[in-house]
Amino acid sequence: MKHVLSFLLCLFIFSLSAQESEKDDVQRTIETFFEGFHQQDSMKIKQTVSDEIVMRRISTDSAGKAFVRQQDFPDFLNMIVSIPKTTQFREIIKSYSIRIDGPMAQVWTPYEFRFNGEFDHCGTNSFQLFKEDRDWKIIYIIDTGRKEGCD
Repeated sequence: MKHVLSFLLCLFIFSLSAQESEKDDVQRTIETFFEGFHQQDSMKIKQTVSDEIVMRRISTDSAGKAFVRQQDFPDFLNMIVSIPKTTQFREIIKSYSIRIDGPMAQVWTPYEFRFNGEFDHCGTNSFQLFKEDRDWKIIYIIDTGRKEGCD
């Protein structure tokens, strides 16, 4: 009986270790995406995403009504690489909440965005990822952005 319990404990520890390794891989994909974003490196960004990536943003209009708009990925890349090199921008990820179920992962990342060193807005990103062969690829991004309530 002692051997069975030891074996089960080893399996449990191995399972936890594998899950943490997967979470590290998922987080590394998001971190690489933002490295490319900050470096204005469209090739690095493309390495982290699926060919069919979908991007959305939840915004509010002047009356305070929420709406969702689609962002075309090639337009997003063009916007990033066209930012003048003299402009400083940084999306600071506050935390990662990662959930994995087999080849699917969901990542929730509250953030603060700074433009030329000054606070611009805050919000939350939600990433959906798919494990394609050995690599995690971002297949869906939706985010919020606001100027207030950013504690």
